[in-house]
Amino acid sequence: MNFVVLSSSRGTTFQGILDRTADGALTAEFLGLIADREDRGCVAKARAAKVPVRVVTRIEGEEREAYDARISTAIDDLGGNANTVIAAIGWLLLLSPSFVADHRGKILNVHPSLLPKHPGMHAHEDVLKSGDRETGMTIHLIDDGMDTGKILLQKSCPVLPNDTPETLKGRVQELEKEWYPKVLQMLETGKLRIDNSA
Repeated sequence: MNFVVLSSSRGTTFQGILDRTADGALTAEFLGLIADREDRGCVAKARAAKVPVRVVTRIEGEEREAYDARISTAIDDLGGNANTVIAAIGWLLLLSPSFVADHRGKILNVHPSLLPKHPGMHAHEDVLKSGDRETGMTIHLIDDGMDTGKILLQKSCPVLPNDTPETLKGRVQELEKEWYPKVLQMLETGKLRIDNSA
């Protein structure tokens, strides 16, 4: 199996993938990182690790389908093919229906809550407002909805009485850093399977 990472984040969870690739725990072929801006933290981390990077900057007024077509070109440029897994980590742009259809069953995402609870952009705030005593992270497939795709794995952690969104985020990111590389390795070994009908 080979995979690319799609990220527009600081690279905290992405660092887990870099670390596990470097120490041999993740043996799937890592083709490279695709980011939306050069100044993203994930880009600096990838370049420091000598991982191939493609920066695909969105043009003002560009439609999602056109932008995502350029993302697909970047995947091809990194050596991707029809079976390449796309690991989205903090990708802040909605993927177009045509991109999702073209890569159906191959796009992973990590979300900082125990889906289906607290989808969307403000999961940590929503968890704290809800009074939940437990939260965590979900690695799932991207489909046509907002955080509605098939769940592949969930891991939980406690919500503590004095938590803020930032302290909760830190605890959840530790789970993400540990488990996102493990899910990719499970796909590599066949312990976990996804398919185009997902």
